[in-house]
Amino acid sequence: MGTYELRHSETALDENQRSVREAFAAFFAKESTTAVVRAAEPIGFDARLWKRLLDMGVAAMGLPASQGGDDATLVDLALISEEKGRRLAPIPLAGHVTATRLLGRSNAPNDLLGAARLGERVFTVALMTATKGVPQLVADAAVATDVLALVGDELVAARTAIPDKHVSNQGCTPLAWWDASDAEELITLASGPEAIVMYEQAVREWKLLTAAALVGLADEALALGIEFAKSRTTLGVPIGSLQGVAYPLVDAAIDITGARILVHKAGWMMQHEPDRRPELALMAFDVARRAAVRATTTSVHVQGGLGFTDEADVGLYFLRAKGWSAVAGDPVTDLARIGAGLVAAATRA
Repeated sequence: MGTYELRHSETALDENQRSVREAFAAFFAKESTTAVVRAAEPIGFDARLWKRLLDMGVAAMGLPASQGGDDATLVDLALISEEKGRRLAPIPLAGHVTATRLLGRSNAPNDLLGAARLGERVFTVALMTATKGVPQLVADAAVATDVLALVGDELVAARTAIPDKHVSNQGCTPLAWWDASDAEELITLASGPEAIVMYEQAVREWKLLTAAALVGLADEALALGIEFAKSRTTLGVPIGSLQGVAYPLVDAAIDITGARILVHKAGWMMQHEPDRRPELALMAFDVARRAAVRATTTSVHVQGGLGFTDEADVGLYFLRAKGWSAVAGDPVTDLARIGAGLVAAATRA
């Protein structure tokens, strides 16, 4: 491996990034308690929490300063998303931030970009190419009035007066069936190859930010399992001292660390060399998805029968690990794209 590749593997945070992480960690720890998470069920949205986060300027952070933003990098946004996931915050962070950045890249009308930047309405992105008359499940569409989608080769912003009806799901995510033909207002933002490139970048950004949230979710779920293993005893010793308990927890911790490193690497590459390794964001999502499911499953099992009760907080994490992972659709599609990307990278080398 050459020094060039080693440069892209450096994931140490700078002082500003550590400050961002600490600030949002404190915010979510205070504002997104498990009581708040439970109260937001079944839709998975807390308007008050979302307003508080918007007041911190999070919707505009990812925009360039010339568009009223803070020039935040994708790594910065991933750090925020990880803390959101750690506390299971019931807010449409990934969808709204991704949609806002896409509006900025597509030179959307000022009123449309302004509404997203200020959080006047909730925006999201349809993760699959849309066909009028064919509904698809869209993340956050149960709380969003504005959906950005690729219809044919046109990037459009579809608006309705009220969000679509929530589709019940065990992960308590604000899913809804959405159809471009139901839009009351349809604005074409771009068309042709340029529109496709911008849209595909937005989908990768959504998966990157969701991967970061899954890392945070997994990390906190693992912490719950570890704390239980330290405090529960059997035969006079903590159950965490037993290999059958300790080893699965360690394996889960290794998965989480690897997923976090991959998220940061993918974010750096997407920010600085977006065309070089586009498959990294898909890899990050897949690895984070697996890590989250493994960590939450392990933590549930460590807690025994208690872990399977509705009252156990780890159950909230388990259901959302499954739910957030499923929102992106069939993972086989991403795996095929990852394979194609790896072949392309090997060919370039």
